[in-house]
Amino acid sequence: GHDLESCLEMSKSLGAIFKEDQIYRIDHYLGKEMVQSILLLRFGNAFLEPIWNRQFVKSVVISFKEDIGTMGRGGYFDSSGIIRDVMQNHLMQVLSILAMEPPVKASGKGYSKYIRDEKVKVLRCIKPWKMENTVLGQYVSNGIDPGYSDDPTVPKGSNCPTFACVLMEIDNPRWEGVPFVIKAGKALDNKKVEVRIQLKNPPGAHQIFDGAKVPLNEIVIRLQPKEAIYIKTNVKKPGLLTQMIQSELDLTYHSRYEAHHNPDAYTRLLLDVLRGKQATFVRDDELNEAWRIVTPLLNEIENTRKEPFLYKFGSRGPKQADELLERVGFVRNRDYSWPGAKM
Repeated sequence: GHDLESCLEMSKSLGAIFKEDQIYRIDHYLGKEMVQSILLLRFGNAFLEPIWNRQFVKSVVISFKEDIGTMGRGGYFDSSGIIRDVMQNHLMQVLSILAMEPPVKASGKGYSKYIRDEKVKVLRCIKPWKMENTVLGQYVSNGIDPGYSDDPTVPKGSNCPTFACVLMEIDNPRWEGVPFVIKAGKALDNKKVEVRIQLKNPPGAHQIFDGAKVPLNEIVIRLQPKEAIYIKTNVKKPGLLTQMIQSELDLTYHSRYEAHHNPDAYTRLLLDVLRGKQATFVRDDELNEAWRIVTPLLNEIENTRKEPFLYKFGSRGPKQADELLERVGFVRNRDYSWPGAKM
């Protein structure tokens, strides 16, 4: 579909021919190794589930970054924009698995229904996205790489966003008051998709360490490339002085599981179709909820011809997006860089 109305119409047409358990709506992100790992990470580790809530989590950021532009596909992209292209579908799926309640089952007979039930429940707790909590951007030339409007397939004067950053909250007991941010963009400074779960300040740390700045812990799930899960932790810097530095507990898949074959997402999904497993496919009510959340914002962008902020090809995106993250309390530690990114 293109919006909630077209989605409902398409679902009605499909429902007239097929039963819901005969329909497999593919979102290839649900076949990715790291997306499938989130369930096991959350519910298979005694030390994580107790802190996976508003008592400990300060903010959650889901990021999608591409370091290329539309590359001659601007005509197609202009009809969808970055929100329809990756946020309404791929990143919304990641959000639902990340934030949902424990399912009755995550494997075994009938588990697909239980997982999809919980995904729908958490989506129903998200209010429609609003422009006031959104930053839109469109990339321009950096003097070497062409800007979006330089693509000959893009209509003249297009205000189609190639970048979006959206703030939302999940109104349920687990997540009330925790800011969730989804951001995605093209022509940025690097290529990656990741989740950052930033935890609150350790109680009393400011007093214990004589006013020293204590970096915030983060659980980072890197979906691609170089799949990894790492936890940013504070440790003593080696040497005579008691000085705090940030390091990591790191599980980088390509080095830890070097001998293991990691199948393509579509390979996994096609195998699940053959096996009749539907947990990794999108149910009709789940799809409807995703469109319910994003359609009002899409309509406002199109009806008001909202002008996006301009950002240079190869940059971090519009500075207003970083300002939005700072406004909700997300802290970027500029003194830390994950070593796995260089491997």
